[in-house]
Amino acid sequence: MKRLAPLALLALFPVSAVADASSECAIDLGSQVEIGNCVADTEKKALQAMDIILGFARTSAQELDEITGREVALPALEASQVAWEAYRDAQCDYVGAGFGGGSGTGIAILSCKVDLTRARTKELEAQLR
Repeated sequence: MKRLAPLALLALFPVSAVADASSECAIDLGSQVEIGNCVADTEKKALQAMDIILGFARTSAQELDEITGREVALPALEASQVAWEAYRDAQCDYVGAGFGGGSGTGIAILSCKVDLTRARTKELEAQLR
């Protein structure tokens, strides 16, 4: 039995399951400069969206602390966010290191940050339900 090539496996999944910010930007753009600028803009938007949800999460945590008379939820959220930011930066630096300093390094790092920021936003939203 033949083994499926890695690219053939991608055909089994919807594009949204494998698309990242650089792939999304590459659909309409061609040069690395254009793709890099698009990914940077996408990162800014992802951070803005996360900041909005983080604001709601902070308000919710503060209200919980006030209701319970305990200062636990808000400090836990803040500690979680600081830890997440450190993880994001270290993980994306690791992803970038895999490019060996090549021309796609910056795009890879930014794309990683977009992906992780989107995931963090979903995690924060889930806690608000």
